[in-house]
Amino acid sequence: MATYRPRLLDAKIDRKLRSSGGVLIRGARQVGKTTTASRHAASHVRLDEPNAGRLARVEPAVVLAGATPRLVDEWQVVPEVWNAVRQEIDARQAKGQFILTGSAVPSDDVTRHSGAGRIARVVLRPMSLSESGDSIRKVQFASLWEDWDAGALGGPTVAEYAQLVVRGGWPGLVGLPVADAADALVDYVDNLTSVDLRVLESPPDPARVAALLRALARNTSTEASLVKLATETQIDGAGAGASTVRKYLDQLTQVFVLDELAAWPVHLRSSIARRVKPKWHFVDPSVGAAALRVTPAVLLNDLETFGLFFESLVIRDLRAYADTIDARVFHYRDSEGLEVDAIIERPDGAWAACEIKLGGEPAIDQAAATMARLRNRLPVDTWSRLASRNVITAGTTSYQRPDGTRVIALGHLSA
Repeated sequence: MATYRPRLLDAKIDRKLRSSGGVLIRGARQVGKTTTASRHAASHVRLDEPNAGRLARVEPAVVLAGATPRLVDEWQVVPEVWNAVRQEIDARQAKGQFILTGSAVPSDDVTRHSGAGRIARVVLRPMSLSESGDSIRKVQFASLWEDWDAGALGGPTVAEYAQLVVRGGWPGLVGLPVADAADALVDYVDNLTSVDLRVLESPPDPARVAALLRALARNTSTEASLVKLATETQIDGAGAGASTVRKYLDQLTQVFVLDELAAWPVHLRSSIARRVKPKWHFVDPSVGAAALRVTPAVLLNDLETFGLFFESLVIRDLRAYADTIDARVFHYRDSEGLEVDAIIERPDGAWAACEIKLGGEPAIDQAAATMARLRNRLPVDTWSRLASRNVITAGTTSYQRPDGTRVIALGHLSA
């Protein structure tokens, strides 16, 4: 039996089980939902098994009976079980009764019907570098909000980051050679169009979705418009094409493969307008690499493309670390063209700014200057809640510059 690699969300799942009647663990296929949920469950039923699925439709109380927490795996196969779980929680009046897992949101969104107060929701992402063992864990994520003058050396090299982009953070692929993982991910992307999306209401055209996946991969970490994506996907008609692309994007979101990075919802000084377009990111950059059949060698020979994929790798990890403290990750762009790759905001309003660069002193200098310019864009009270300015790199050194900007190698971060 394979050794379980602890997940960043393990502690949060335990906490939610102590405070709620149940926990819903959502996420893309193969992120390890069942494996992780099983570590917290005392009994288990899979609703994608024919007998269990039929029984759940006829007599849900039978499949919900068992030692608690009871894991109800792939619950969305029998969406009506949601209400049965909710009713059981109400009847038992106890915490930690159920864990539900699923790789898709049911088309009628039954979870909007009174799960509040009963069932907590968490999203399990692909493994961060800390979880997969590829980070040396010398810089704690929480230190972005603390005084910091430490340094660190070591971790992945630029060539190794190219391999990590292609391999991704999928638990079942972490131990494989990069070429084998890449082969598996090509199959994963093919299955998105032929299997995963077919279970949704109004399933999309597989060929068009495959083309859209390639378009999204080419525009990773950018704010490409719907019209641009429609053109690259070869969907005719600007209006109709953009509408169709938006529908497909929503469906990719339903199966947790697309993870748009929203614009930071912050008030700006009156003379400046905030741009609100999202940046396009897959849940893991390896999805885009597989869609384009990108190899580590290709990335190393095209540093512009590599930079965009590396940015997506960083965003994946920042989101995973932020989830542990209920923080959120955004990007910033305004009407005067100022961009900051990541803004991480805690629930108390304290925030950290991050620029993402492969490395090199000129790029780091530029990133530090960019973040300093934010001060002239934001109200005084917002700027006063800034905890740190950071440049996340593909380097092997972490340190603090004389201007206070922190340079942090991605492979040094840990929750």
